[in-house]
Amino acid sequence: MPDEAELRRILHDNLKATIRRVNSALRGKGLAKLTPALTRLGRGGQLPHWFQRLRAEQSLPNLDGKTIGSVVEMLLVAVIETSLFDGLGIPPLRINPARGVDLPDLGLGVKSPSENFCTSEPFFSAYERLLGTEHDVLVLLTDYQQAKSQPPLKLQIIQSRYLKGSQVADVGLCRIARKHREWLVRANEAWARKVFKFLAYVNQSDWQAKRLLKMVDEMQDEKEVCRLIDGAGQDFERQNAARLRRDRMPIPTSDLDTLHAVLDVRPIHLGVIDAADNWVVQVQKDLGRVPNDNEWQRLLTSPLDGLIGMSFALQWRYNFGRLFGSIDGDRDSDTSEPFP
Repeated sequence: MPDEAELRRILHDNLKATIRRVNSALRGKGLAKLTPALTRLGRGGQLPHWFQRLRAEQSLPNLDGKTIGSVVEMLLVAVIETSLFDGLGIPPLRINPARGVDLPDLGLGVKSPSENFCTSEPFFSAYERLLGTEHDVLVLLTDYQQAKSQPPLKLQIIQSRYLKGSQVADVGLCRIARKHREWLVRANEAWARKVFKFLAYVNQSDWQAKRLLKMVDEMQDEKEVCRLIDGAGQDFERQNAARLRRDRMPIPTSDLDTLHAVLDVRPIHLGVIDAADNWVVQVQKDLGRVPNDNEWQRLLTSPLDGLIGMSFALQWRYNFGRLFGSIDGDRDSDTSEPFP
């Protein structure tokens, strides 16, 4: 019997055909074949509440985004069982998002963003922004935003991507971490830990933090750091003038002073690192921590190949726009990447 990795490979290699079958089911076609699996997956061993309308009217009830994700997951599992894995002798698949992995028998997560490209997920560790998840993820982009504005609700999956776990991380932060990792670890491991901590916890809506992030990106180039600090002074004046016009609280002068203080430290990269670390201490307080031993070892070896945007508050906000937003007019599944 195939193991989890082989089952994921089968799904990856047959993703286009699988999505076509799910979309057919979302149009009310071929549901008879899926009924036994949907009955098993439904609450209390009953068919889901949306099933009868889908079968009779080829549309879904007016559902919220979270419920839409559940519909897509159930139909996906039913299609995988009855078509893709039929004859392989595997036990029935489960859906169990409470465990942190939507399809635990495959070791696979499923995300179903609509055209706003975003989903919210439980927050466990800030270092997930750099390390990603420990399981692969199938991202299914739906047309929910458009479909719900034109009732009855006729949902379709318009694009899909299969991501390995490390790719479910922030593309920009991973790029900076990857750029400096070898040099930092070789020069001073304590510096490396501080930089990774800043990248994990940085809030780019904070004016000072956003400028510090740019400086961290260029910290091996003294001239560029000086240029960024000079530009920050000009932006500080522009931003505060705009804030005052809108009766908003101005950016504190201390934020700009912190950046100027970097110019007094040599080598200048040390001033950047200390300023970034101080931001975490002052703003994130007890939340900000250095990576634990497990996280640190993973940071040393991770490909740091994140492909999405990630910001956090009480939950992660995943933004999959980078995967789909630049694709013009291609509504088919993208499975061109080799299986990870």
